[in-house]
Parts: sequence; structure tokens; C-alpha cells
Amino acid sequence: MSVEAEKAVLGTFLECPYLLKETVLTETHFSDPKHRKLFAAMKRIAQQDELDIVTLSTREDVANFGGLSYLNEISAFANETKFDQYEVLVLDEWKEREKRRILVVAAQENWDVDKITTALTRLNEGRITDHHDINDLLQEVAEAPWTPTERKMGAPSGISELDKMLNGFNDGDSIILAARPSMGKTDFMIHFAKSVGWHGYLPIVFSLEMAADKIRDRLIGSIGGFNRMKLRNPYHDLSEEQKRMWIEVIGKASETHMQIFDGAGQSIADIRSKIRKSINRFPDRKPVVFIDYLTLIRPERYYGGNMHLQVTEISRAIKETAKEFSCPIITLAQLSRDVEKRSDKRPLMSDIRESGSIEQDADVVIFLYRDSYYNAEADPRVAEVIVAKSRNGAVGTVRVSYNRNTGVIQDLYRS
Repeated sequence: MSVEAEKAVLGTFLECPYLLKETVLTETHFSDPKHRKLFAAMKRIAQQDELDIVTLSTREDVANFGGLSYLNEISAFANETKFDQYEVLVLDEWKEREKRRILVVAAQENWDVDKITTALTRLNEGRITDHHDINDLLQEVAEAPWTPTERKMGAPSGISELDKMLNGFNDGDSIILAARPSMGKTDFMIHFAKSVGWHGYLPIVFSLEMAADKIRDRLIGSIGGFNRMKLRNPYHDLSEEQKRMWIEVIGKASETHMQIFDGAGQSIADIRSKIRKSINRFPDRKPVVFIDYLTLIRPERYYGGNMHLQVTEISRAIKETAKEFSCPIITLAQLSRDVEKRSDKRPLMSDIRESGSIEQDADVVIFLYRDSYYNAEADPRVAEVIVAKSRNGAVGTVRVSYNRNTGVIQDLYRS
């Protein structure tokens, strides 16, 4: 298993060289001598040039790595979506080898128990990357009361009162945006995405239900204030004034740098791989991830139709992904029909489908509600953004102006 995992890791490096910058692996982690040499050569080349088989074979003596045929062989093992799993396998195999080596040396040199325990503990600590000494952390804030600093804000939502409550969308947070159908979840997602894009972030949208061109049209409609029905045939349906605005609107849409992945049935492993790819393409922009929507994500395991176990796996994986990439992940979710049974149809936490794990894993839960959907006398332009849970902020309701035909969302407080 160790050799196959090493081949898979090295093959994936050849296909996706940017992973060399992120990996925790070193030469010593590889068991096969030619794999150690190959890894070292890859690192050397990647620091100066684009890494591929051709560059590798012209810069290095490929006989040291088993020849060109062996490089082609390991390339067949490449699988970017499973890279994290392969990396863990290589590290675990290295750890087992080191344990055996320590115990052999201990037996030969008659080490006492304390020395053996210390050596094994150091081996485990060598794998830990999340350790923080409290004294180091305290040192960072020791002078905070006497040092003027600018308040650190997360990615802006484009709704001022919501940003005041949440301090923006913060790194490592899993944010659930839930509502019944026709409340405007996708329009709000696009509003948030364009806002973070215009503020220098990288919005990465995983649209598991709606095609990318539909997301594009909604983005254009929300920026230009165009009725989405007209975008089916802009040549015939847009007014002359709207046509004069067109190029400016397209330019504004381009400035969001939105990345859209619209494949159906994507798994968390697929999503992680595409986030990593997007970050590599735009290294100067911090990502903000949007997923539409939660129960369309494909689980890694089959649970025999048990939706609760499936959602539990996905919810936990989303939170882990947000922490790993240190970015906010906003995931859309559906609400159950129980909402319709109450006189006050504003959503509650218990209305989230399979709510237990979602409520536990999420840092922020936001509901959308439009009273005009149920009450003909209510103002059709008003939507409520209800923050029902905020682990590090306030809860409450923000009212916004929402145009269902164009997708335009405006902050009522600002107007």
C-alpha cells in the first residue's frame, strides 16, 4: 500500500505541481529511494520553472527515477481529488516505519522506558501542525489595549446591518443560508458573491442544481437591474437604454472574478480540489465559497438512504473544509414543510431538514423570509434576513429591499 500511495502522490504532483507548495511531505517520508530522489527533483524544478514530465526529463537524469516509462506509469496514478487521502497514507506509513526503527534501536541500545516514550511522543508531535503555545498567543495581544489597530472585518455581504451583526463572513466559518422555495436563496447567494468579489475576495460558486449560464444571467440582471425574462433574448427584449448600459454591466460582472462549477453530484473531495485549483489560479485573492445546495452534495459513503447520516457527514466535512482553507463557506439549504403548518411562517432552527448536525456544525445560520409570499397585503419588496444563530456575533432580523424580477437586493437601512 505504501508504494502505491507514494506513486499516487508523486503522479498527482506531476499533474498538479502547485500541490508541492502546500504539501507537508518531505523526502524522508518516502520509503522507495527513487521516490525520494524524484520528490527532491520535483521540488527543485517547481521552485524555478513549470513542472511536467518533459521538463523533468530534460533537467534531470531520469534513470535515477526508474526511467521515462516509470514517470509515465506514476502519472497514471494521479488523482487530485484524492490527494489528501494519499498524503495521509504516506505519512501514516512513514510513522509506522519510524516506530519500528525506534523500537529496534531501543532494543539494541537497551533504552529505558522513559527514553522510548519520549522518542515515540516526538514522532507523534512531528505530525502535529495545529499546536499553539498559550504564551505565544498571549504575546500577540499583550499590548493590544494600548496599540491602535483597525477593526478586522470579514468578507462583506453587501448588506450593512448584516455585516454589523456578523462582522462580515469570517475565515473558517460554516454559514447556512436556508429558506423555503421561492424565497430568493440563489439571488441572495449571488448578491453576497458579487459583494465579496468587488471587495477583492475570490467568490467560488458550486451550483449543483442551476447551470452556470443561468448564474451568469442572474448576476447580470442583479447588476444592471434587468428583468431576467428579458435576458432570454437581449437583442429583442432590452430597451435602447439598457443596451447602452450593457457593456458597463458586463465589465462590472467581470470584476467579481466569480468562479462557477456547475457539475451535478459533486462530492466534498471534488469541491476541495476545485477550491485548491482556484486559489492557485488567483493567489492574491482570499476565497469565499458558496454551495447551492447542501443535500445535492454527494456523500463519500453510501448510507442506505439514511438522509440523517448523509447530511451529518456532509455538514461536518463542510466545516472541516472551511477551517482547512481558512475561508467562509456559505451553503444553501432547504427548509421542511413544517413551516407551512404554523400561523407565523418565519423559519425556526428545527425547520432545517435533518437539522441536528447542521445546527451543531454551523457557525452562522441565516433564514430568508418574505411575508408577501403568504400574505397578499404585505409589501412584496421587503425580505427579512433572519440571523438565527451566530457563534461569535449577534442574532436578529435585517430587512432589505428585494426585487424578485431582477434579483436586486438593497439595504433598507442605507436608504
